[in-house]
Amino acid sequence: MSAYDTAPGVAAAIDAFKLPEKLGFGLVNAPVMFSAEWHDGCWGRGQLLPYGPIEVWPGSRALQYAELVFEGLKAYRVGQSKPSLFRPEENCRRLQRSAERLSLPPVPETLFFAGIEAVTSACSAIMPTRSGQSLYLRPFLFGTESGYLLRNSVSFRFMVIANPVEAYVSGVMNVAIERTDVRAAVGGIGAAKAAANYAASLRASSAAIARGHTVALWLDGTEHRYIQELSGMNVFAVIDGELHTPELDGAILPGITRDSLLMLSRSRGFKVHERRMAIDELLAGIQKGRVSEVFACGTAAIVAPIAVLADSDGHEYEPAHTDVVARQLRDALLAIQERRAPDEFGWTKEIATTK
Repeated sequence: MSAYDTAPGVAAAIDAFKLPEKLGFGLVNAPVMFSAEWHDGCWGRGQLLPYGPIEVWPGSRALQYAELVFEGLKAYRVGQSKPSLFRPEENCRRLQRSAERLSLPPVPETLFFAGIEAVTSACSAIMPTRSGQSLYLRPFLFGTESGYLLRNSVSFRFMVIANPVEAYVSGVMNVAIERTDVRAAVGGIGAAKAAANYAASLRASSAAIARGHTVALWLDGTEHRYIQELSGMNVFAVIDGELHTPELDGAILPGITRDSLLMLSRSRGFKVHERRMAIDELLAGIQKGRVSEVFACGTAAIVAPIAVLADSDGHEYEPAHTDVVARQLRDALLAIQERRAPDEFGWTKEIATTK
């Protein structure tokens, strides 16, 4: 027996879908979605639906108080008959931790996998198949109860939507150092993948883009001194030939790609340091030639080289290299994700396709 129900119209929606030549990131919606609801203290049975609008009360706490957490992961089908997921168990665990931080009911592993596998399986025949392309999956959990009392909802909805995508970032990045606004602080919700964190980053991110930069780099909320992460990506630097990345401090999102790169780098002989990294130390290291490369990583971007770090005073800092170690790690990681190379870590999970 199936772990979920399939609504009328799903097959027709898939048959009517045409994969466009240009995908972008998040611009093309997959034709199906998954939904399950929490009422009276328990989760109901999930359902695979045609993609479309949903009804939400205008006063729902998801809209009024950002009572929403989400995940992002990818399914790949490059040169394979069946799609596969990359480290989905880690996404499930992180969604559960995010839900716990916001006092939302955790999505059980069985329901999480029912959702992502239902959408992936249904979309297997229409997934992009070129290297670097994938089906991006967005599981999310939100409060549906209407009301303004400052407490959690008593009803919730778990959904999975998807998008055929290219890589989030192509080419090198020009990064703006944000020295005024704060994305997250220790004791807050920075380590949760919560909508509110991204809302807090939008002003600086939009301003950075308006000035011709790619994205903003965030510093700690107390001293505005130590590097946290980029908007939506973790960050690495190559210093004296060794890899350095900010240590997780409760305000930095523990990226699954970040963790994968740490394991991959160590397996390939790199010495890796997780530590507090002062922004001024990094900039001085670039000037002195000790910092040879800086790059970012994340599910959406995979590994993205940084060509310029632009400070708020107008000074720009350019590492000597922009895509040497980054390319090596990106190629190795992507080869595992696309199952073009042996998966020595057991990271990939093949998904059965809908007949």
